Amino acid sequence: MDANEYQRLAMTTLNPALDRRDVLINAVMGLCGESGEVIDIVKKHLAQGHELDVLKIKKELGDVAWYLAECAYALDIPLSEVLEGNIEKLKERYPDGFDTERSKNRERR
Repeated sequence: MDANEYQRLAMTTLNPALDRRDVLINAVMGLCGESGEVIDIVKKHLAQGHELDVLKIKKELGDVAWYLAECAYALDIPLSEVLEGNIEKLKERYPDGFDTERSKNRERR
């Protein structure tokens, strides 16, 4: 499955009562909430002695993906463009792969 197909299929479960503004608001709030759920799983592992629940993280990452797709949809951006743009930014920032010095001394845009 490619990114745009995922976005198309995921958006079939979007609440049709929401207008574009509310879709965007729901998307960014959902991204924060689901990312927080991933953080909480890792926190419990690192700070509270829980086993790392990889399957639960996988499910939460799926929810993060859904809200990412929703956010792009609200802005009329194909999800593939978001992903491709990120790769281009990373190639420019780290043309030879990650470098600590480039990370510390990168130009802010």
